[in-house]
Amino acid sequence: MQNKETLEFAIIRLVPKVEREEFLNIGVILFSKRKKYLGIKYKIDKERIRSFASEVDTEEIKRYLEAWELICKGEPNGGKIGKFELASRFRWLVASRSTIIQSSKTHPGLCHDPEKVLEDTFKGYVL
Repeated sequence: MQNKETLEFAIIRLVPKVEREEFLNIGVILFSKRKKYLGIKYKIDKERIRSFASEVDTEEIKRYLEAWELICKGEPNGGKIGKFELASRFRWLVASRSTIIQSSKTHPGLCHDPEKVLEDTFKGYVL
């Protein structure tokens, strides 16, 4: 079996009222330099979001996260950020911001399979 490689992940949070600092975990972003992996997984649970903050436009949140997904994949329509190298894209996505979509601080880890860790982390923090 191959050696485990380092990874970093952050939890994606919906923060409807930034001034109150209340949030819902809605996704995970995971990066492994050695595995050349940058992945994102999220879920827009409309009912849960509505019960937490009825004023939130879930379609807008979905579009926002779809843009993050394009950046992760390095897609041409991911804009200028999508053209950055992998580590820079991750750093840009998890940078501190005071918008309705934020991420936690990054957390380190080790893995053989970053995609499995992304799935497990998503299940543990979001579902």
